[in-house]
Amino acid sequence: MTDSTTASNRIQIVTYRDEFQPAFESLNLDWIEEHFWVEEIDRQVLSDPKGTIIDRGGEVFFALKDGNAIGTCALIQHDNRVYELSKMAVHPSAQGQGLGNLLMDAMIAWARQRHAKQIFLESNTVLGIAITLYEKYGFETTRLGEGDEYERSNIRMTLALSEPT
Repeated sequence: MTDSTTASNRIQIVTYRDEFQPAFESLNLDWIEEHFWVEEIDRQVLSDPKGTIIDRGGEVFFALKDGNAIGTCALIQHDNRVYELSKMAVHPSAQGQGLGNLLMDAMIAWARQRHAKQIFLESNTVLGIAITLYEKYGFETTRLGEGDEYERSNIRMTLALSEPT
């Protein structure tokens, strides 16, 4: 668990606990339903992050303010050194306050500790603010067009992590 401070708000970044599953689900359903539609894979992952992410070697991160989850993202393990960044969401009242940066920092640090060689994501180009955040952290577009996992995705981005020296 790490503590981080943004602006005048004290934000704590923590990893998954069962008590945060409802927040993980609701934060993500809100943005998905606002921009797209909920797919079956969303329902599976959001209703059972422990079984679909944690038990398979991944992690879910939460930005907490006053003990309440106001942001989240997940790393889903695909093989022993490749992870997918998925289900990143920040509550509308907390957007623009740097939570995306805090979550990205924590997620990338966690992946590096596990000697990940790559993190990829699938998104949609209508989510311009998210795409800009990913680019800021070094993600590069590796495919435009149809996604592998999600019908709504039209971009795949990849971050190559350097080997520790």
